Amino acid sequence: RAQSFADPCIALEFTVNAFIHNLINPMQRATISHGTLIAAAFSIVLAPGVFAADNRPLRMIVPFPAGSQSDVIARVIGNKLAAQIGRQVVVDNRVGASGVLGMEMAKNAPADGHTLLLATFAAFALLPALKRDLPYDTDRDFIALTRIASGSFVIAVHPATGVETVADLVRLARARPGQLNYGSSGNGSIQHLAGEMFNLKAGVKTVHVPYKGAVIALTDLIAGQIQVIVASPTIVTPHAKTARLKILASTGAQRDALLPELSTVGETLPGFEITSWQGIALPAKTPIAIVNALHGEITRALQAAEVRDALMKQGVSARAESRAEFSAFIKADRERMFTVAQQIDIKPD
Repeated sequence: RAQSFADPCIALEFTVNAFIHNLINPMQRATISHGTLIAAAFSIVLAPGVFAADNRPLRMIVPFPAGSQSDVIARVIGNKLAAQIGRQVVVDNRVGASGVLGMEMAKNAPADGHTLLLATFAAFALLPALKRDLPYDTDRDFIALTRIASGSFVIAVHPATGVETVADLVRLARARPGQLNYGSSGNGSIQHLAGEMFNLKAGVKTVHVPYKGAVIALTDLIAGQIQVIVASPTIVTPHAKTARLKILASTGAQRDALLPELSTVGETLPGFEITSWQGIALPAKTPIAIVNALHGEITRALQAAEVRDALMKQGVSARAESRAEFSAFIKADRERMFTVAQQIDIKPD
């Protein structure tokens, strides 16, 4: 209901409270820090003036091919953002050099608020831990805005192993050192890191078998050519339902919201944590008014039921956090990957 106030500060307070208490339901409020909500609400109030400056489209650089999970997630957020601000958001797929090409393009883009980058675990945490000669620095060259999606992987085994739990897998691996093979989507992939983290935490030696894609690895698991796989739950769950494989646990720090009945690897091996995530970043030196306005609008978009449902279909949960929270998360994730990479010899494909 429209309401006018003589004092603009009272009007602003009313709008902020309306955003928090009316536009976001209690269950969603519980997943977002109060500081993030306040910042988002004030940003949304101020956003119309920021985005009214011109009507040029925004560009979202995605360092992954069209049709990939990251591309779909970017388009879900981009379409909702466009509807909110009345400006077109164009997804620009820039594929090459394990995502480095897209990162360089975003780094060198004008810092005028018209370029967004789909930030990912691979580009912001994994590659910096594995390679020292990257042509970008995530802390220096970008403003980390917020995570938008997060999802765990799962560890699954062939039924012939007789393994039912993570503890069973640890016992079997200790009894048969170097005899169990696990598949991933390639050298230096997040699944590869998860497998090596399992070896380190469990004190075992399973053998990595890299594939050119997780689906090929899954095919070999079902055929009994390998015994273990680390993969997205979206591709393994249908086969678990037909007993062609057994899902043991998810890889996140907490139980996955989409798989709440599934235990985590960390419940058996404390400290084990690895998740895939996507976020939004901006070129460094983007004006703070635009930074704040975009943060508010993206936080708002992530509360929309249609956005959350669309992300869930991709096997991920919607996330929203403050800029400080996102930056701290990236740093912790990168340090965790660096710790693993120091102990093993991984050369990314």
